Amino acid sequence: MKGSEILIKALEAEGVDTIFGYPGGAIMPVYDALYDSQLKHILVRHEQAAALAADAYARVTGKVGVCLATSGPGATNLITGIANAFLDSVPMVAITGQVPAAYIGTDAFQEVDIFGISMPVVKHSFLVRRIEDLADTVAKAFKIARSGRPGPVLIDLPKNITVADLPNPQFNGNQVELLSRGEAKQLATARAMIQEAKKPLVYAGGGVRIAGATEELRAFVEACGMPCVTTLHGIGSIQGDHELCLGMLGMHGTRAANMAVQECDLLIAVGARFDDRVTGKLAEFAPHARVVHMDGDPCEVSKMRAADCGIVGDIKVSLNFLHAELEIDEWVSTCMQRKEQFQFKYDAPGELVYAPSFLKELSDRSKGEENTIVSCDVGQHQMWVAQHVSFDMPNNHLTSGGLGTMGFGLPAAIGAQLASPESRVVCVSGDGSFMMNVQELATIKRYNLPIKIVLFDNSALGMVRQWQELFFEKRYSEVDLSDNPDFAKVADAFGIPSFRVEKRSEVSDAITRILTEEGPLFVHVIIDTAANVWPLVPPGKNNSEMLEEATV
Repeated sequence: MKGSEILIKALEAEGVDTIFGYPGGAIMPVYDALYDSQLKHILVRHEQAAALAADAYARVTGKVGVCLATSGPGATNLITGIANAFLDSVPMVAITGQVPAAYIGTDAFQEVDIFGISMPVVKHSFLVRRIEDLADTVAKAFKIARSGRPGPVLIDLPKNITVADLPNPQFNGNQVELLSRGEAKQLATARAMIQEAKKPLVYAGGGVRIAGATEELRAFVEACGMPCVTTLHGIGSIQGDHELCLGMLGMHGTRAANMAVQECDLLIAVGARFDDRVTGKLAEFAPHARVVHMDGDPCEVSKMRAADCGIVGDIKVSLNFLHAELEIDEWVSTCMQRKEQFQFKYDAPGELVYAPSFLKELSDRSKGEENTIVSCDVGQHQMWVAQHVSFDMPNNHLTSGGLGTMGFGLPAAIGAQLASPESRVVCVSGDGSFMMNVQELATIKRYNLPIKIVLFDNSALGMVRQWQELFFEKRYSEVDLSDNPDFAKVADAFGIPSFRVEKRSEVSDAITRILTEEGPLFVHVIIDTAANVWPLVPPGKNNSEMLEEATV
């Protein structure tokens, strides 16, 4: 078999069925082998989109996402998507073509050291030097990507390897390293701390989704009867409308969630990493609390905040050992009163569309038999989705957390729709982010993916503009996007049906079309340039010092 054929067979041995990529010279032998394979290849229109789509495909399916690109610029264009997967702990294998081994280091056409470039943002990088190692390298890459704390792995494949021949190659796929449960002594200590607490609080992060521990977290919360807050990536780990869910905490978290964190006496961090967007001023985060920190990655425990009890291992297994009957009615009552008192209001004045209200109505009306997945880009609309859309499962909320990648939303929607064809997939984007990967409208059209795109257009880089308003004396520097194209016409040019929404009175009919029309649909929603995301914890402040619109 040729090296290119060995690669395809090795991918099939790992259970791969879908690959996202873009061809080129150095990777061309692999594309020739793809011609006769059963693998489904999705041709994106930019390599960054291949990596981001593979990322979302992995989040939705729980499998390893795979992307493919040629050498040089093809490989470097993958880097942002690879870094996105690295910071959000998403299993991915990125395969890049490389110039023939004899030319490496000679500045050959389309040669870059992608092995070296990728090292800070992957779990591991491979440069295949012998065809005899190829199948085993693929198996190792998948094992590394999915084991422990998941993440991306790069395989750099010189062209001479893909065209070489090898008799009788062997394939050994589907190896995975399982996490053990937490140490019994630590679990016993944590359970005692839970029983002693008067104001305990669960702080659930993206590790809950990664561990497949959603049901176990919910069972733990309900058995203990304690309130729960979530990170951006923890959204959906407990149902958004669950009575004990206080919402997202942190910079744009709910007031009820942030006040609970600042007052609790025990903080149980489950698959969370005390990110700066969550903690605000770290030294004043949860100042009265002892900390139980549960995580599959030992490097995260006590990294940012010293844990009084650290539990390293499989969250899914460990949570089942911590159920306890607690007498915390007064604490729960206080949290619930605040949840009611500080719930979001949707009666903003004016005729223009109010984005939070649009999203709340879309969320409420989309609940039902059809599963809805929402992917979003980065910026104000991302925070509005987190605040105002209720999710029942964490896999249904696709967002770029650690890297904050503008342009994530459209490729992620493509990956999600291919991962779950029966689901309704809605991409929520902003006029700034959308232009980052606008070319992927062609991919949606090519494969006739029934993705619904909601573009909030405020003619500005909204989040940057908001910060310049609040913290830079309204010195608005390079945030004006008033020369945007007519996005509805842009969608039409790609062959995607579109319409424009300018007034609040048009919102209900627009949502009806989103929920009922078959095939792709583009909704261009005009919103107020001055609209801001509230509440907001200013930089350098603790989470109790939230700004509201009325206080600015």
